[in-house]
Amino acid sequence: MAERPSPLEPGSADLRILQVLIEHAGRVCSRDTLMRKTGLESTTPRRADVSIVILRRALGKDSVRTVRQRGWILTDSGLISAKELLGLQVDIQP
Repeated sequence: MAERPSPLEPGSADLRILQVLIEHAGRVCSRDTLMRKTGLESTTPRRADVSIVILRRALGKDSVRTVRQRGWILTDSGLISAKELLGLQVDIQP
């Protein structure tokens, strides 16, 4: 039986959503876009909401900002934390 990640550790779907948020850095990403680009469109639309909660727990509560009626956007600190979590190169702007 496969082990489930703890509630504080992002699972594979959560990490795919995080990758899409990174790709959309500086822009609002809608629920539909997240679901479509991660292959989760066959699941409940609330799956994206659950992933955002899990990602906020892993990255910090202010890492992902909700833009009402539009979607979510990574904050600057959230982008740095996200890249570190995924092991990506972090570019620090002076």
